[in-house]
Amino acid sequence: MQFKLGLIINPVAGLGGSVALKGSDGENTAAKAIELGAQAKANSRTQAALEVLVPYKEQLTIYTVNGDMGEKTARALGFNVEVIYTASEVTSSDDTEASAKLLKNLGVDLVLFAGGDGTARNICHAIEDTIPVLGIPAGCKIHSGVYAITPRAAGRVVEMLVKGELVTLADADVMDIDEEAFRQGTVKAKRYGEMQIPSEVRYVQAVKNGGKETDELVLADIAAHVVSEMDEDTYYIMGSGSTVEAIMQEMGLDNTLLGVDLIKDQILVAQDLTAKQLLDSTHGHVTKLVITLIGGQGHIFGRGNQQLSPELIRAIGKDNIIVVATKTKLHALNGRPLICDTGDSALDDELTGYIKVTTGYNDHIMYAVGYENQEK
Repeated sequence: MQFKLGLIINPVAGLGGSVALKGSDGENTAAKAIELGAQAKANSRTQAALEVLVPYKEQLTIYTVNGDMGEKTARALGFNVEVIYTASEVTSSDDTEASAKLLKNLGVDLVLFAGGDGTARNICHAIEDTIPVLGIPAGCKIHSGVYAITPRAAGRVVEMLVKGELVTLADADVMDIDEEAFRQGTVKAKRYGEMQIPSEVRYVQAVKNGGKETDELVLADIAAHVVSEMDEDTYYIMGSGSTVEAIMQEMGLDNTLLGVDLIKDQILVAQDLTAKQLLDSTHGHVTKLVITLIGGQGHIFGRGNQQLSPELIRAIGKDNIIVVATKTKLHALNGRPLICDTGDSALDDELTGYIKVTTGYNDHIMYAVGYENQEK
């Protein structure tokens, strides 16, 4: 029996991430991102998911949209492809919704889509919870619970379905935030509905914790320790999030809560940098990276910090990555590993293992870093 897989790619998803635009929604945002040097990665991330399914290509047919919305990537991998919708030359959310409705009417077994929370909203608006869906994370904002933790994880879930393994279906929330408020440093998440997903806890992400860390004493301890350990003449890239914000406040520096800043000798060098600016500013210099995890999900790379490119992470080196988090945040993961979804699977492999997490003043724990292969 052939597995009928629907596929929709938002080709501009995530374009704004690497150039610090914090999203791709909104009029002219994608065009502006391209002008700033951003490169579309939704198709390469979809390719990473579909590569898992290549051994099963005789067992499934992919129903998709022409060109960069699915057809090109699926055909390049040798899958049996049927184009069910032809998108406009400049694709839009209308194309996403129209193709999703056609896939629903066609009765596919699963709709696999690549994008961010805006794309999830479009899919939900078109098909609601009538057929199972699964998202390949490709956007800047991934607050919805309908996404796999990485592209390859999405492929693994589909593999389980194609092989006929028992996978529970569950309802998951579709969330999105106000991008204009997000660009001003405010997170206002809203629930827009729910969709059915194949619920495999190893591979599907939890919905992000929306609450801001309130344990100010713990944050102050973490901040004091990190500042006391800072080296002279070393550049420090300060990642996004409230835990890193506490470190910036300890030094009396302005902070970009939802961006990436650069400091040296406890002096602010530059704010809200793009991926290219970070590479250019730190080239040839000893550099360390201070990051935290996204509460509830556990991602340290690939969610809201796409400015931290694979090239930059490799240049910095794993030994110069400083992870900070409260024990409360780590306990909320229920033993799940920290997740790397850098967009470079080889780098994700290199970063797996255990990493020291600063959880207070002179207080550290070792915590596992991994991704979808943690079942091994």
